[in-house]
Amino acid sequence: MGLLAPSWAGSAVAGLTGDAGYLRALLDAEAALTRAQAALGLAPQSAAAAVTAAAAEPHRHDARTLALRARAAGNPVVPLVADLTAAVADRDPGAAAYVHRGATSQDILDTATMLVCARALDTVLPDLARTAAVLRRTAAEHRDTPMAGRTLTQHAVPTTFGLKAAGWRSLVLDAHDRLASVRAALPVQLGGAAGTLAAFHAYAEAEGGRPPAPDLGSRLLARYAAETGLAAPALPWHTLRTPVADLAGALAFTAGALGKLAADVLTLSRTELGELAEGSGGGSSAMPHKANPVRATLIAAAARQVPGLAAVLYGSLAAEDERPAGAWHAEWQPLRDALRLTGGAARDAAELTAHLRVHPHRMRQNLDATGGLVVTERLVAALTALIGRAEARRILDTAARRSAERDIELPAALDEALNEALPMAPCEALPMAPCEALPMAPCEERPAPSDGAPAPPGAPALSASRLRQLLDPTGYLGSAGALVDRALERPEHPAQELP
Repeated sequence: MGLLAPSWAGSAVAGLTGDAGYLRALLDAEAALTRAQAALGLAPQSAAAAVTAAAAEPHRHDARTLALRARAAGNPVVPLVADLTAAVADRDPGAAAYVHRGATSQDILDTATMLVCARALDTVLPDLARTAAVLRRTAAEHRDTPMAGRTLTQHAVPTTFGLKAAGWRSLVLDAHDRLASVRAALPVQLGGAAGTLAAFHAYAEAEGGRPPAPDLGSRLLARYAAETGLAAPALPWHTLRTPVADLAGALAFTAGALGKLAADVLTLSRTELGELAEGSGGGSSAMPHKANPVRATLIAAAARQVPGLAAVLYGSLAAEDERPAGAWHAEWQPLRDALRLTGGAARDAAELTAHLRVHPHRMRQNLDATGGLVVTERLVAALTALIGRAEARRILDTAARRSAERDIELPAALDEALNEALPMAPCEALPMAPCEALPMAPCEERPAPSDGAPAPPGAPALSASRLRQLLDPTGYLGSAGALVDRALERPEHPAQELP
């Protein structure tokens, strides 16, 4: 029920991947197999109708009883086949012999698992599409909204919230593309006891009086795929677990991509930052004032779990022989958990982004919090043109350190550092470039030598007006706006589009 899993409780994926959902898929797989054989003349049409009708009554099967009986054979298909056979016999005694004929338990459970995955992904993909569409609008609206870029938890250089939102959208679209590709390739499973489809040949020969065509297995596989709506694999994949591994990787990527969005929301919604807020935060059992970022918290929790589950599924690639003992069985629960967690995260991401509150005024306040330190990179570039890069970097390092340590404004710290570094060298003392010789370039804005070497000691720094301009963080956004425009050229898939 998800008592300890609020990240997926109540989601569409939770229902589709529950025991009832799996039971439905197991019965669908059995019915589709009989229909596929009937289509190729390997079973009467009446048998296909009887099996399909009996399989359409999942309520007649108790999941708990099947689970307990599954311990005897190691999987739930064996007891389910027995019950389904009995149910078909009640309708049409002659049709009972065609239940599960020629298949092995792994054929049915793998096919059912792929049906469950397909149905689950058909709810995840629209949620991702909705999230991407909201983020497109957010990125466009805040294309030029300045905020502090942060690296290693500290202010770095200015950026825009639009660029951040465009980055989130890019990851969501990447996740959608990966899941859509995997969804389209989810294959049916049919190989018989050891992947040769020999039993189907044997039944066809026994009933037809002569060996069937060599391509019987391939034709049956294609028809089975058509009956289930899944892809037809080139080979039975009992121990060739590419489909599960590919799905594991796509789920882990999706959870991580949504986790990046959640991590940023969690950081930027801290009380001391206040740049973002969830539309309706969660309450606290002890503190009435709390409005916790619950959606982001649940997404972050899922992002930490799915990679570990994917590791188990990748580990099951090392499966021995033609049917494995343990490797296959180890996949079932981790795959279901990964689907649930990712599906829940996609649901929460759609809700989170739809109601996310952006506070540009707090972004600007925080951007100004360091008194100009956030643009020291820009100042280095400006001073390099006057006194050379090495000297400019040294002076700015000194000024930035003093500004932080002594809590003084950066312009004052910079002026002090410049005076110490460039003493007793008035403009008139510079023999190569007297002020009078530079009518278009006042003394305080004299360029560096053309070869890039440092100007003579005592070269003047920046005018007060130019310094004020350089200290404005909104003027140091680089290509942020153009990058947003470029990112938004990438289309998203319609939310209603299904593979």
